[in-house]
Amino acid sequence: MVNLGLTKVDDALAAKHPGLQGYAACQSHAFMKGTGTFILGTASLFGIQKVLQKKLPYPLQWNLLISIVASSVGSYAITRWETQKCSDLWILLETGKVPDRSPTPAPQTEQSQSPEKTKYGDVMQ
Repeated sequence: MVNLGLTKVDDALAAKHPGLQGYAACQSHAFMKGTGTFILGTASLFGIQKVLQKKLPYPLQWNLLISIVASSVGSYAITRWETQKCSDLWILLETGKVPDRSPTPAPQTEQSQSPEKTKYGDVMQ
């Protein structure tokens, strides 16, 4: 039986998806890394701002707000990055193929050489 958080997954489903336990472990690691980034980021930014507060005095609530907001953005970015890697791992384990994450080029439209006419018979430039 595979555990996904507090939920237990049926053996038949776990047998159908052999990479489920690896994916669950990867996701757990990604969330823990994001949580750690938030905690360490908040503490370090708060400390840096305390040192800088001698030159730029501003209230404590702004110090806390800046630390928390910046750490939240960093934590979100790290968690999203790690979750994307877990999704790629899941696709690899299920299909045996590495997903292509390269951006697709925009389709090019061909420019016609002849001038176009409007419904009024005028030629468009």
